[in-house]
Formats: sequence, structure tokens, C-alpha cells
Amino acid sequence: MNIKKSIVLRVRVAFLVICIFACAIVYKIGVIQIKDGEKWKAISKERRIYYRPVFATRGNIYSDNESIMATSLPFYRVAFDPTIADAKTFNAGIDSLSMLLSRFYGDKSEDYYRRKIKNARHAGRQYIRLNSRQINYQDKKMMAKWPVFRSGKNKGGVIFEKVEKRFKPFGMLAERTIGFINEDKNGAGLEFSFNDNLSGTDGEALFERIAGGSKPIYDGTEVKPQHGYDIKTTIDINLQDVAENALYKALEKTDAEYGTVIMMEVKTGEIKAMANLGKTKGGYIEDYNYAVGSQGRTEPGSTFKLASMMALFEYAPEVNLTDSIDTGNGRYKIKNTYMTDAKINGYGKITVQEVFEKSSNIGVAKLMEKHFGSHQQAYVDYLDKFGMGNTLGFQLDGEARPFIKHPQDRTWYGTTLTSMAIGYETKLSPLQTLALYNAVANNGTKIQPIIVKEIRKADKVVQSFKTRVLVDKVCSDATLKKVRAMLEGVVENGTAKNIKSADYKVAGKTGTARKVKDGKYVREYSTSFAGYFPADNPKYSCIVIIDSPKGVNVYGSDVAAPVFKELADKAYARDLEMHKSLRERVTPNKESLPLVKAGSLDDLSTICNRLGISNHPKNTDEEWVKVQPGRRSLDFVPNPVLDGKVPDVVGLTLRDALFILGNQNLKVNVQGVGKRVEKQSLEAGSTINKVKQITIVLS
Repeated sequence: MNIKKSIVLRVRVAFLVICIFACAIVYKIGVIQIKDGEKWKAISKERRIYYRPVFATRGNIYSDNESIMATSLPFYRVAFDPTIADAKTFNAGIDSLSMLLSRFYGDKSEDYYRRKIKNARHAGRQYIRLNSRQINYQDKKMMAKWPVFRSGKNKGGVIFEKVEKRFKPFGMLAERTIGFINEDKNGAGLEFSFNDNLSGTDGEALFERIAGGSKPIYDGTEVKPQHGYDIKTTIDINLQDVAENALYKALEKTDAEYGTVIMMEVKTGEIKAMANLGKTKGGYIEDYNYAVGSQGRTEPGSTFKLASMMALFEYAPEVNLTDSIDTGNGRYKIKNTYMTDAKINGYGKITVQEVFEKSSNIGVAKLMEKHFGSHQQAYVDYLDKFGMGNTLGFQLDGEARPFIKHPQDRTWYGTTLTSMAIGYETKLSPLQTLALYNAVANNGTKIQPIIVKEIRKADKVVQSFKTRVLVDKVCSDATLKKVRAMLEGVVENGTAKNIKSADYKVAGKTGTARKVKDGKYVREYSTSFAGYFPADNPKYSCIVIIDSPKGVNVYGSDVAAPVFKELADKAYARDLEMHKSLRERVTPNKESLPLVKAGSLDDLSTICNRLGISNHPKNTDEEWVKVQPGRRSLDFVPNPVLDGKVPDVVGLTLRDALFILGNQNLKVNVQGVGKRVEKQSLEAGSTINKVKQITIVLS
């Protein structure tokens, strides 16, 4: 009996405790919901609603003639708030909407989309992404007319999230020079070096965290993004194309490791072409900027002999090009090492001019020993005077620092002077070597190379860049006269006579430097040619580097010089100023109407109105129009863009053409250089079936 009472007592106590605990929970819920309800709602709202950046549109990169080298095109992801539409609108349109989504994306069934949307609406989910695939602007306009969606964002719930993609109309051309920037803000080339200008300033908008993601809240507090500035480069697309093709052929032929070409205008310092190709399993691609960066900084070899001879003539002006030097049998002992010449049995007794033309290592070494043997610091001082030990302050990030030894260095040995004189025990980037050759071509004035001319906002120039003088005069006029004669002699009679031209004179120097591996010089070479043309009135300077070519003929004259010649020939052929042409200058007719062929109706109307040009839309409210010039006015006629049909882009600017064709899911191949489309490969108005590629020709 006592046991029974004990058990009942325990049960009652346990029940009482549970009841008290339950009451406490109910009481706490009541406090939270009623007494502290507003407090917790405010905290919830504060954590649920947050500001998110709205990214600015990235600026364009242009070539010197304003051809687009890189631009951003808009794409969209489609999201949906299924709770916004009222029951009548939702129920009337859900079946048709599901069918259209299934047909458009082609990945899921109509039932799948219907269930996905209905389940989200039933669960009160205010955000679902219908598909991760990005759509273009034309698809966006089409989808905005679908059932439910046609009621808009506030009544229908459709959300078009803008995403921008970087597009390069010329494909891989100048890819490393254009460069890239990743999500961590790391990168290379123009995209990285001018990111602060190109990226603009992001805005921000209020977003609400909801089940499945977040959605924007437009309450008037959003800050619009400030779009990025455009940059205009000095790159000539035609010369860039020639440089890359010529370099690619030479690399393939010799199975070399990498190569680089730089062409620069002598007077302005503007880089007209910069090609960099490195070897991969699939061929050669622009994988690194060897022209500027540390991986391209090497011992220059015989191209450095120009600096040595300049130092010699400055230090000993009595030395003449006709003076004789005995180079012997091609083998010369310096301290405990031997220096050799390329010619078996040597060149014997030759002039100073021939020492340079034949690139005699022994001849240069003997001249250095004779005049600088007891004054080695003087030789290095002249190199410093030429600016060889300083960076150029180039506009692209990552310029390598040159390495020039000094007699105070612990690694300065008894053979260092003669070794440096022929291009060893010192390191320069190709651009730094070219800057010296350009100075000789520019009457002794060493200038800073530039690759960006302007930063723009639309047509307004925000900032312009001009080259600055690095060294007013690298050497005397007497020295300039001597070294110019030697450089011309290399092409006329010396190691580069294989690139001699009947149409114009070339001045330059070949280089073939042995490479170091594991601390020892091996029989692998870095070949080069640096020079300028036309030699009598220099317009362009250029350097070509081809690293580790394979085969029998692996000298600079055989490998690098022909690339220089191909690029120089093309540049000369298209530059009428170098031909001293007598063509008549056409005087423009100021009373004639401007040449306008096609474009956006809003843009064309705005421009014409601001310029005071009479214009008349002819029965059209289309976004895109063709232009029919009258006597005193411009008439705009419809040029509709129809879904599934090839648009007519003839007469449009490249950017407008890319925008329209891209929105039709057409892959665009651009040919030629110019501001407007002259031809298109697919007939306008034809049906877009399996053909997804179109070629447009610029003029």
C-alpha cells in the first residue's frame, strides 16, 4: 500500500512540474509575441534587410582608331516572386507561363516549372531563380510580354537580374596587353593597370533576405552606380595583327619557347603593337607579357653592343669607324677564360665599323679593354647616363627592374667589363632595350613609351597622356652619327643583310645570347633584333625576341630579323607619309549632311537635334532605324529586329551591331577595321536555324 501511494505521489509531482514548465513556456511565448513583439520584429527586419552593391558598367578599351578591343555586354538571369501576383492573374497565366519557360530553356518539363512555381507560392517564398542560364536583351523583352510576367515586377513578380560579360571583338588579338581582372581584383594588362578608371563606382540598393535567396527593394534610397571610364590606347589593330601572325609563324617554325614583338612610334613613344606568345601544349598563346615583365628580362646579348659603342665614342671621341682592330683567329683569352667569334678562324683585322656589322665579340672586348680597362667605373657611368639602370615608368603594372652591375658589386670579376660589353652579366626587358634604340632614332632624346593616350567619359576627355622625356640627350651628335652609321651598316653589309629592303632603309642590330641553366651557360639561345626605319627619317622603332629556337639556324639574323622585316614592310606599305605621297587633300564640304547610315532612333534624334540637323522619323516607333538622307534633312525609316530573324546591321557601329547580334544568340566574327559595318555574311531577314555564326566586315 505504501509503495502504491509513493508511486502515485511521484507521478503527481512529475505531472505538476510538467504543467508548471508548460505554463512557463506559454507565458514566455506571450511575452515575446505581445509584450516584446515590436522589439523582435524590428530586430528581424534589421537582419533581413540589407544593402548590397549594384555594380557599375565597366568601361571600354579602344585602339588608336577607336575600334573596340574590349567592352561589356548586358545579360540577365530570370528570377520570380510568385507571391506578388493576385490569384486571378496567377491562375489564369500559370499554365501558359510554365509551357513557355519549358520551351524556352528546354531543360525541364512544363509540369516541373508549374510545380516549382506553385510550391513556392504556397510556401510563401518570395524569391526563386527560374533558371541559372543567362539571357540577352532581346530575350528579356520577349519574356516581359509573357503571362503573369507582363504585369511587371510590382504586380507580376518577374525579376530580371542584370549580369555583364566582357567581350573582345578581335578575339585573342593583344589578349595579354588587354589583360584581365578577377574577382579578387588581381590581374594583368590594361584591365588591371587601369582598373580604377574602367571599373567606375558601384552603387547600392536595399535587398531583403527571403527563402531561396534575396530580392531588391526599391524604396528611393538606392544609389545609382557611376559607370566606368573608357580608355583609348595607342595600339594599331592592323599592325598588332601583323605582329602576332609573323611572330606565331616564326615560333612554330623554330619550336621556340616564347617570343615578343614591340613596335613604337619614334617621336611620340606610342606603342603600336605589342605581341607576346608563349608555348603551351596546344600551340602558342598570349600567356605572359614578356615585353615588360620579369620573365622577359634576360641577358640581351649583342643588341647591348649599341650601348657599349655609345659609351666608347663618348669616352674616346677620337675613335673613328675606319680605325682597325685585329680580332685574330676568332679565339681570345681574357683572364682565365676564352671569348670567341661566330666565324670559324675569326675575322682577322677589321675596322670598327665592321666589328659592329659582323658582331665581333672579340673586337668589342678589345676596344673596351683598351679604353675602359683602367676606368671601368666610367663605362658603367655612361650606362647610367643612358638611363639603362632605371625603369621606364611604363603604364602597365609589372615592369621588370633592369640589372646593371657596378665595379663595387661582389660579383664584379676581371672578365665582367668585357662580358657586359657584349650583352652578358646584365639583364633588361625587351621594352627597356627598345627605348635605347628609339633614343638613337629620336636624335638622342630618350622618351617614355606609352600605351594609353586618353581616359574618356563618353566623348569627353577626362585625362590625356603624353610621353615624357627621360633623358634629354643620351649622347653627343658626333656619337649619334657614328652609331647610326653602324646600325645601318648591319643591314646593308652585316649580320642582318638578309632583311635589306629596296624601298626603305633599316637600321638595327642582331643579337644571339646563350642562356643560363643551373648556373652554367648552355647551347640554348635568346635571339633578337632591334632597330628602326626608315633609317634616314625614322618613324618606327621595333624589337623582336624569340627565345630558345630549335634547329640549325638559331641566330638573331635567321630567326628574329625576318619577323622585324615582315612587320616593317606592312607598316611601310600602309603609311603614305613615309612614301612622300603627292595625293591631293580633299577639302570637306561643310554644307553637306553628316554621313549617318543606321542606329538607335533615340540616339540619332538626340544627336541631330543638338547639332541643329533636321530629322524626321517616318511612321516608326522602332528602336532601330535606317537613315535616308534628303537634301536638307535626315529621314529615319524602320529597321526592326525580329525574333528568330537575322537582323540588318549594315551601317551600324560595331558596338551597336555586337549588341543586336549578341541578343539574337549569334556568334560574331569581326573582319576589317573601321567604325561601321559594311557587309554581313547572313542575309538580313533570313531565319536563324542551326546557323549560329555571322561574319561582319567593317569599313
